[in-house]
Amino acid sequence: MNLELYGWTSLPLVGFLFHVYGADRGVPAPWSRPILWAWSAALAVGVLSWLSGQSSGKLFLDWSGYARVLFPAALLALWLLLTVAFIANRGQLRSVPVAATSAKALGLLILLAVPFLLYFASSPAIYPPVNPDTGGPTGASQLESSLDVVLILLALPFGLTRRKPRRARVIALGWIVLAAEAVLCASLGRGDMSHRLPAQYLSLACLLLWLPLTPAYYAAFQWNSNTRRWRIAFLSWWAALVLTGWVFFLPGILDHFKFTDALVGHSFVAMAGFTSSLIIFVMVQLLGDGGWIFNRSRSFYLWNASVIAYILLMTVAGWREGFDPTLTIVPGPARNLLYTLRLLTGICMFLASLDWLVDASALLREPPSTSTLVPMEKTA
Repeated sequence: MNLELYGWTSLPLVGFLFHVYGADRGVPAPWSRPILWAWSAALAVGVLSWLSGQSSGKLFLDWSGYARVLFPAALLALWLLLTVAFIANRGQLRSVPVAATSAKALGLLILLAVPFLLYFASSPAIYPPVNPDTGGPTGASQLESSLDVVLILLALPFGLTRRKPRRARVIALGWIVLAAEAVLCASLGRGDMSHRLPAQYLSLACLLLWLPLTPAYYAAFQWNSNTRRWRIAFLSWWAALVLTGWVFFLPGILDHFKFTDALVGHSFVAMAGFTSSLIIFVMVQLLGDGGWIFNRSRSFYLWNASVIAYILLMTVAGWREGFDPTLTIVPGPARNLLYTLRLLTGICMFLASLDWLVDASALLREPPSTSTLVPMEKTA
C-alpha cells in the first residue's frame, strides 16, 4: 500500500509539480531525473525496512530507521528543485497574474513543511498507532478526509490548464461550497462518536453535492482533447465513491459490512478506480500528444471493467461474510470461486498496466519534443 501511495499515486503528482514550477524545462530540467531517482531509492529502502519488520506501526506513516530520514530528505531535495525553478523562471512571472505567482509561492511554503511533518508524524511517540480516544470512523473524520480530496480536485486544474471564458461563477461556486462544508466539518463532534448519531451520517450527506458540481467544475476548464476518456472515467469513479461511501456509512449497512471484503472492494473504488483514473488523466494532460499511451481502447476498457468486476466480487463476498464470518477462513466452494474470479480480475488489471508500460517505454525512446507538452490550442 505504501508503494501505491508514494509510488504509483504520488509520482504523477510530482510530474505535476515539475510542470507547475517549470522544473521540467530550462536550466533546472536536468536535475528532475536525479530527484526522481532519489525518491525511488528512498522508497526502495523503505520497502526493505518494512519487509524486514521495521515499522512505526502507523498506516502510511510506516517510516522508521534509515528510511525515516531518507524519504523526507528526498522530499526536501524535490522542494529545493522546485524553489530553484521558481526563481529561475522569475523573468516569465511578469506576464503571469500576481495571484498565480502568490499561489505558487504559498505552495512552496506549504510543501516545505511536508518533509518535517512526515518525519515527526512517523514517530510512535507523537501519537499512538492505535488511538484509544476514538471509536473508529466518524462522520466528522470521513468528511474531513473527503474534503481534503475535494481540495485537491479543485486545485488541480489551475496547474494543468486555463479556465474557459465566462465560467468564473461555476469555479467560484465550487470553492464556496468547499468552504461551507469545511465550516460544517469543524463544528462536528470528534473523538469517541457513534456513526449512528444523525448528525454524523446526515452531515456526511453534504458530499452528495459534489455529484453534479464536480463535472460542472471541470467543464469550466480547457482540456486537451485526448483527456476526454479518462475525464469521464475519473468523474464516474468519483461519483461512485461519494455515493457508496455515504451509503456504506449508514447505520445497519456499516455494521453488516465492517471488517469484511466489501470494504476492501470499496477501497478499490477509491484507489484502483477514482485515484488511478485521476492520475492517468493528469498524466495524459501533461503528456499532450504523448498521452496516447493511456488511450488504447483495449487497456482502458480492460482496466476499468476488471476493477468493476473486482468490486462486485468483493461486495458479494462481504455480504456473505456479514452473515457468516467464517466464509473467508474456512475453505469452501463459494469462497474458492469468489477468490479465483478475483485472481482473474487481478491478472486482467496487470495485463492492462503491462500494455501501458510497453507503450511508455516506446515513448521514452522517442527524442524529446515540445509536442509532448500540453498543447493548449487542442481543447475540448
